[in-house]
Amino acid sequence: MAEQTAPPQSTGAPDARGAGTEKPDGAVVRDALGVGIAVGLSGFAFGVTSAGSGLTLLQTCALSLLVFTGASQFALVGALAAGGNPYTAAAGAFFLGIRNAFYGLRLSQLLALPRVLRPLAAQWVIDETTAVTLPQPTRRAARIGFTVTGLTLYALWNLTTLVGALGAEALGDTDAWGLDAASPAVFLALLAPMLKNTTERVTAGLAVLLVLGLLPVLPAGVPVLVSALAAPVVLVLKGRGRSSTDETVADGGKPGEGR
Repeated sequence: MAEQTAPPQSTGAPDARGAGTEKPDGAVVRDALGVGIAVGLSGFAFGVTSAGSGLTLLQTCALSLLVFTGASQFALVGALAAGGNPYTAAAGAFFLGIRNAFYGLRLSQLLALPRVLRPLAAQWVIDETTAVTLPQPTRRAARIGFTVTGLTLYALWNLTTLVGALGAEALGDTDAWGLDAASPAVFLALLAPMLKNTTERVTAGLAVLLVLGLLPVLPAGVPVLVSALAAPVVLVLKGRGRSSTDETVADGGKPGEGR
């Protein structure tokens, strides 16, 4: 994002958020295009990876057109490429994509779109559109950011998916090109900027360790599902640490002070 300042806090209804802090439409469009183009081009990697995992051109393009959530798409074709059960692969993709439902709860209040447009807009509720929309100071800016990001990313992602799937045939053996690493590389590139605090970084680190440790002993796709346990584990440990600190302060000590 071009601006590094924190978004203003809203004290009223969504229409009143950021009153007096209008952002030029051109700046919103510029930020939205930057995200949409940068991420949309990575659809090429998905197209190549999907074709290399054995999916047909029609299946690959259908995933981008209908599913349109990169992490879930990469998780699905990655598990299939590793020989995983299709149902297990689909389950892993589903659990990765379910986060978009929570994004939708927030965005529906912020955008306040007409009912007839909501089913169409739901297709564009993903990490990138949420990241561009939420910091906007006004509803108008939020709508512009959401629309431009969603339209740009959807068009480019599907176009580059098609190009990647077609190009996979010309490349031949995709494993020889090391393109099997494209899926985790793109996913990590999308995930890294979202890790804002220590709790999120620890959760991500623990999830990675779980996946790496379980890969040799569990079927493909299952380690991704198990890695979801990292979040409740970290939250429980954080809660215990906070309780311990509170007890120390209540006893007259200082946080971190030994007995």
